[in-house]
Amino acid sequence: MNDSNPNVSPSSDDRWARDTLTRLALAAVTEQRRARRWGIFFKFLFFAYLAVLLALAWPDNLSTATASTKRHTALVRVEGLISSSTEASAKNVIEALRKAFKDTNTVGVVLEINSPGGSPVQSGEIYDEIQKLRQQYPKIPIHAVTSDVCASGGYYIAAATQNIYANKASIVGSIGVRMDSFGFTEAIAKLGVERRAYTAGSNKDFLDPFKPVNPAEVQHLQGMLDAIHQQFMTAVKQGRGERLKENPDIFSGLMWTGEQGVELGLVDALGSTRYVAEEVIGEKTMLDYTKRTGWMERLLDGTEMSLGAALIKELGWDGTVQWR
Repeated sequence: MNDSNPNVSPSSDDRWARDTLTRLALAAVTEQRRARRWGIFFKFLFFAYLAVLLALAWPDNLSTATASTKRHTALVRVEGLISSSTEASAKNVIEALRKAFKDTNTVGVVLEINSPGGSPVQSGEIYDEIQKLRQQYPKIPIHAVTSDVCASGGYYIAAATQNIYANKASIVGSIGVRMDSFGFTEAIAKLGVERRAYTAGSNKDFLDPFKPVNPAEVQHLQGMLDAIHQQFMTAVKQGRGERLKENPDIFSGLMWTGEQGVELGLVDALGSTRYVAEEVIGEKTMLDYTKRTGWMERLLDGTEMSLGAALIKELGWDGTVQWR
């Protein structure tokens, strides 16, 4: 057969080869289109993900710079557990207070507190900062307003302000100190567990929950708690002065309603945040200076500890001293 003859029809092998090449070419084109579509999709997904991250990381309160062009009452909130790792940390609250006092259009400051307490160190730092700001800005009054709860470390902070206002059903007080722990000596004995702890220093295993109670260690711990309690009482007495009534139960760790707090001198009067801004400070326009942790920061912080560790820390089972 002469393949160069145009009158001769191609063989089946030639047709098969051409069909195969055509299919391969079409498959290659289809694959390229599919890859291009997936590439566009993943690029879009990446930019969408990036946009979400930027949105979450963006500060929650951006209105201060523009809204502070007129006179206002500054609002700073202390919400939840007072701790170095929460929004009610000394760092966040102090930063917000400084910003509020520094603003030349701030007429007065309302410190709204809704907290059961927390770290004595964090509470003490905020207390000291309020005292400094009051001296630095004597013409700007600062008043505390208790919400649902203003107890322990929350009340410690409130005592630094000029006046404390509360709702009649608010919970105030709890001026005391506590430290929680557990004892597992009987449990491990029943389970047949042998405790092995190696230390350098005779008191390095101080208050180890897996060994029997040591009276000397308990005595030492009680001395520490009493010293911190004394610091708490001194701060409250300095802040409240003669307004406190002579009642030994005030510093016993008990809590009272806002109405009872007025009778005991723990609270000056009943009133809300709006009432204090309008009637006490005299400026109803309020600007919130509360420092909010960005969603992105909160999300990343949550990955630093396990759920169990976070729960233990939140409940105070990790051996930390707390105002409660």
